[in-house]
Amino acid sequence: MAEYNFLVVEDSPTMRQLISFSLKRIRGARIFEAGNGVEALKKLSESKINLIVADINMPLMDGLKLLSIVRKDPNYSLIPVIIVSTEGADADKEKGLKLGANAYLPKPIQTNELLKTVKELAKIEE
Repeated sequence: MAEYNFLVVEDSPTMRQLISFSLKRIRGARIFEAGNGVEALKKLSESKINLIVADINMPLMDGLKLLSIVRKDPNYSLIPVIIVSTEGADADKEKGLKLGANAYLPKPIQTNELLKTVKELAKIEE
């Protein structure tokens, strides 16, 4: 069975848990969690990650900064990134997509939408 390593980057423990719980529905999913972009980069260097779900607003390093670092690093540049944010602000969405995000999901996250997007981006067939 294939294994998929997902990195959930979110400063709210409740939200992080919710996203992780949703992703566990995917067979073979292993979830790694980080509370901000700095922690996320550490996790990226320690494990092979197949997909990142990152919040935009976080302390220390936000999701957009993390995204731009990931896209510039040849080791990580091909990892699909889904950006999530409470602000339905189109500016954030545009900025994220311009920086190379593969998808944008507004909060509150709809589990079915999240799973559909993750499966498409990680090319998971169930």
